[in-house]
Amino acid sequence: MAVARIVVNIANAPSYDVRIGGNLVEKLGGYLREVNQSDTALVITDENVGPLYLAAAKASLVDAGYRTLDITVPAGEGSKSVAVSSEIWTAMADLKLGRDVLVVALGGGVVGDLAGFVAATYMRGVAFAQVPTTLLAMVDSSVGGKTGINLEQGKNLVGSFKQPIQVCASASVLATLPEREWACGCAEIAKSAVIDSDEFFFWLTDAAEALAARDEGVVAEAIARSVVFKANVVAEDETESRGVRECLNYGHTLGHAIEALAGFGAFSHGAAVAEGMRFAARLGAACVGTPTDLIFAQDELLDALGLPSLDWSAKPEELLAAMKGDKKVRGGHLRFVLPREVGLWEVVEVDDETVLEHLGAWVRSKETQIVQ
Repeated sequence: MAVARIVVNIANAPSYDVRIGGNLVEKLGGYLREVNQSDTALVITDENVGPLYLAAAKASLVDAGYRTLDITVPAGEGSKSVAVSSEIWTAMADLKLGRDVLVVALGGGVVGDLAGFVAATYMRGVAFAQVPTTLLAMVDSSVGGKTGINLEQGKNLVGSFKQPIQVCASASVLATLPEREWACGCAEIAKSAVIDSDEFFFWLTDAAEALAARDEGVVAEAIARSVVFKANVVAEDETESRGVRECLNYGHTLGHAIEALAGFGAFSHGAAVAEGMRFAARLGAACVGTPTDLIFAQDELLDALGLPSLDWSAKPEELLAAMKGDKKVRGGHLRFVLPREVGLWEVVEVDDETVLEHLGAWVRSKETQIVQ
């Protein structure tokens, strides 16, 4: 597979490359040496990814002249915590690592968020690179510089903006990705397509079956399209201060509430976001005139990508309370990213009464779905 190179341009930070190709793990050291001259690389990975790819990544880094160290954390959202961050900071200090260390995140979104946050805060900031190993991380969390950890009160409530020096998305690692995680990445691709443009949306609609079947060419194209979309958004609004970057939260308001109430891990992040997209489109019909055709076309796309509607619900009042922890809340008021049409979106403040009305309809639809 040819290696694609996409440049992410940031107004107040150095630009960086996102490379998408075959087995880039074995080429990692050479790519990083092009942009970084550190003596030491610290690879942070997890217990699932480490046994598969850590040895190859370290060998490539050693070949490029890095003194290479590694830290492995438990797999799963539980590692995105103050406790695990503190353990890594302490280990780095014990190893007497200085500001010239390069942190390399080898794993999915949890590892990328955690390692990025550690890199952003250790000695007030050291360089880091992203080597995403899941489809979700390749198309979303590895690009854009958002890092963070969770609190008991919600996901990603503590974090920092820290751009990587490079992203290496090695498509060959996706062969080992479980179906649940594959569909998770497909949800973020669908989100990007709805928000981006007719061209992306209709391409994905036509390619959905091939993407679900992991066709190599279609997968590479989907990753590249998603990265270009996100890179353009980030270039306009790196720190979410202008409102543009909020579009990336489409489907996440209800999605995060589902994850919290169902218990983190009960559903994949992508499955929860896909459900949030279905809800947001229907809320959009009432609030901004989202066309019925778009609602049904989005439903069909998500179904085709292996993201059926969830057979789970909770009390509307509990869902509303959980959504109040969303980062888009202002003055206690919920704000949703709603699609007026494909490629045209708006962040809308919605009163609690309207949200509860639509949550009630959503819960009733789930009850019918479960009975059937």
